[in-house]
Amino acid sequence: MPRIVISGGGTGGHIYPAIGIAKALMQLNAEAEVVFIGGADRLESTLVPQHGFRFLPISVAGFPRKLTWRWLPVIHRVCSGFAKSLWLLKDLKPRVVVGTGGYVCGPVLFAAVLLGIPTVIQEQNAAPGLTNRVLARWAEMVYLAFETAGKHLPTQKTVVMGNPIRRTIADVERNRETYDSLGLDPGRRTVFVMGGSQGAQAINRSVTDALDHLEMFHEQLQFVHQTGKADYNAVKVRYQASSLRHLVQPYFDPIETIYSIADLMVCRAGGMTIAEITTCGIPALFIPLPTATGDHQRLNAQAIADAGGGVVLDQSTLTGGTLAEEVVKIINNPDKHQQMKHRSRRLGNPHASKEIAQSIFSFIKCNP
Repeated sequence: MPRIVISGGGTGGHIYPAIGIAKALMQLNAEAEVVFIGGADRLESTLVPQHGFRFLPISVAGFPRKLTWRWLPVIHRVCSGFAKSLWLLKDLKPRVVVGTGGYVCGPVLFAAVLLGIPTVIQEQNAAPGLTNRVLARWAEMVYLAFETAGKHLPTQKTVVMGNPIRRTIADVERNRETYDSLGLDPGRRTVFVMGGSQGAQAINRSVTDALDHLEMFHEQLQFVHQTGKADYNAVKVRYQASSLRHLVQPYFDPIETIYSIADLMVCRAGGMTIAEITTCGIPALFIPLPTATGDHQRLNAQAIADAGGGVVLDQSTLTGGTLAEEVVKIINNPDKHQQMKHRSRRLGNPHASKEIAQSIFSFIKCNP
């Protein structure tokens, strides 16, 4: 019975790929044992058990970007997390340790290296984070979502497989019942605005500013807008003052239902967001988070734009009028829209989780 340890966390962008790989491993071999190691007080400590996996907590913390006295408690927590990782891995004796990013991976994978346990890494973005850049030199394999990420990593170890996503993400077919249940019109193009699970204030503001410019298209367009909790009431009021048909909620779950009717996305450019919308073949207007580490969201979005599946907009110069123009350019041009759909779908890999899991088991088989 192979035992595999997975570590990754801090944000959903690191946790959900880890869960996707774990589920694929179990589907391929029900006798395998998958154990997660993550931050005791981080998002993974809640999400991972909800998906039915054993979770072992360690102390983790991220270093401030500038050298300050705040490094002292962080160093203490990291050392504590490393010591706990050593103890856990000695006890678990896994065949391989999988890292999906976030600073929690640092102590876990480094402990594995010192103990002689093989490691593999899955990188979601076009520009790898610092943790993965450092740990890649000792990894047996690095699975990439974007070929451009290989520029920053040992090329002999990298293979492009895409980002692991839920198998069901593209399974929901577009149908009249979905539109009816959501109070929407199947005869109109649907723009899905999504700033992430917590929303994005800059995107919320730009889209609501664009509504006045789109009033003349109220018979052709409708909006589904995921606002996050903080901006929900303010955004809802702006839509209610518009003639555009709309559905506004803080959060949509399951999101597959909304993807099935989306004709255009307005969104951030995190690795997992891009993986989901390319699997579904949805053209996108990307507004990358300007403060993302290493500007990785811009690089992610640019990779899709270069392939013809999206357009990159700069948050610092974006106005409601400019955003409205970009929406109309795509929605009012059926040939362009169809071409973007096709090119977006070519970039998606709905089987990434399974392929990564197969690769991990192949490695275990070749290294008994």
